[in-house]
Amino acid sequence: MFLGLYNYWIVVLLMMIGFYIVIAHGNLVKKLVGLTIFQTSVFIFYISVGVVERGSAPILAEGISDYSNPLPHVLILTAIVVGIATTALGLALVIRIKESYGCIEEDEIQKQDQLNEEKS
Repeated sequence: MFLGLYNYWIVVLLMMIGFYIVIAHGNLVKKLVGLTIFQTSVFIFYISVGVVERGSAPILAEGISDYSNPLPHVLILTAIVVGIATTALGLALVIRIKESYGCIEEDEIQKQDQLNEEKS
């Protein structure tokens, strides 16, 4: 029973790994990598849900009664493009933060902000 659901176990594992990386690390690049892993697990989940057993491509033909729904796959293709753009934007922001603060560690950035507030 559990062997047939291995893709869902992979989804849960990737989701927890990505979530742990986001929570445990203070480095902004590592957080972006964690978010990307988490996002990949969501992609795999949607693709797994969209699969129809013994389903055929949605092309009308004789003798075929079960068709796979192409909508989840199309949505995932769009989500991949949006994910790449979001990751690129996040990396660009990390570069700007590095230029402004001189580091990409979250705790050091917060310390510098607190010192700047105390000076003001």
